[in-house]
Amino acid sequence: MTYVYLIESVYHQGQTYVGVTDDLKQRFVHHNEGKSAHTRKFKPWNLVAYTAFADQPTAVAFERYLKSGSGKTFLKRHYFRTSHG
Repeated sequence: MTYVYLIESVYHQGQTYVGVTDDLKQRFVHHNEGKSAHTRKFKPWNLVAYTAFADQPTAVAFERYLKSGSGKTFLKRHYFRTSHG
């Protein structure tokens, strides 16, 4: 399985990240240990949601969509409804 996941910073309101991985548990640990340059500065992170895909190309396409303008709007509307969304 390949996972597309959404994380949100615990202490930095409004900081979110969308990623794709084959090992969700380990990738989440890496984010919270500061091993990812893109998310290190805003750790620790909460896992908001994830979707599992049977094939990697579909997962990568979905991640790409979520990082697009309309995908970001979708995420704000459906997942990040707090005061920053």
